[in-house]
Amino acid sequence: MEPVEINAGAYYLRQLRADRNLDDRPALMEAFADPRHRRYVLNYRLRTPDEATEYVTLRAAQWACDERCSWAVAEPATGRLLGEVGLRDLDLDFGTAEASVWTHPAERGKGIAAVGLSAAIQFGFARLGLHEIAYRHDESNTASEVVARRAGFSRVGPEERPSPSGETLIRWILKPWGVRVGGVSRGGPTHKHQS
Repeated sequence: MEPVEINAGAYYLRQLRADRNLDDRPALMEAFADPRHRRYVLNYRLRTPDEATEYVTLRAAQWACDERCSWAVAEPATGRLLGEVGLRDLDLDFGTAEASVWTHPAERGKGIAAVGLSAAIQFGFARLGLHEIAYRHDESNTASEVVARRAGFSRVGPEERPSPSGETLIRWILKPWGVRVGGVSRGGPTHKHQS
């Protein structure tokens, strides 16, 4: 599929870029050099512009092969990369995916991850026809727990196998409105009527 841009209100989601008009590689290298980021994102190392270019190229290829939808969460006026959000392990036949998100170290604590993740989730349900989106994080990653809750995920408990770091991996599930998750109905938004 072709990459899609999403207006997420205070931010917009766009494809990662490394061209003469917009180059995400410096911000990617900064983020992936951060010790806290490296603690939880073990499968990528972006130490050089070439490695960052490979990462951007990989994300574009994953879009093209329907493996992963990945967006830079960007500042609307400048296009500056603030983080990345994605729907990975896409299975369009079964309607499932796993959400992922990270925020640039200089931008943490501003709600960027929750806004970006919510926009990606809406895209997954509305445009891709997904029926279930999972989200997992290391138990010690309390920021990811906050993001999962803000995005509306229901915690389903620890995974049997640990994360690549050896920690307990916490699993969350989100289904479209009106579907039951763990005995809790995800009905539509509630509205208070005034008499």
